[in-house]
Amino acid sequence: MIKLLYKPLGMIFGALGGVLAGFLFKRLWKLVGREEDAPKATDEERSWREVLPAAALQGATLAVVKAAVDRSGAAAVRKATGTWPG
Repeated sequence: MIKLLYKPLGMIFGALGGVLAGFLFKRLWKLVGREEDAPKATDEERSWREVLPAAALQGATLAVVKAAVDRSGAAAVRKATGTWPG
């Protein structure tokens, strides 16, 4: 029963986590890449050496934020209900 109730909350947490990850990536890229915007994969003017590290950082950022948000949400549900939703 808890799993069914957690599913919609997990979707909301996931959407908020995506927004947070996007914001965090932009901040990280400004520090690491020393540019305002990360290179896009389809930008003809950018090399592989520019595009791939940016994509790797973006993927890592998304994965870490998603894991943190999912874990926090599950822990909050356990605290509120006494049952782990996963």
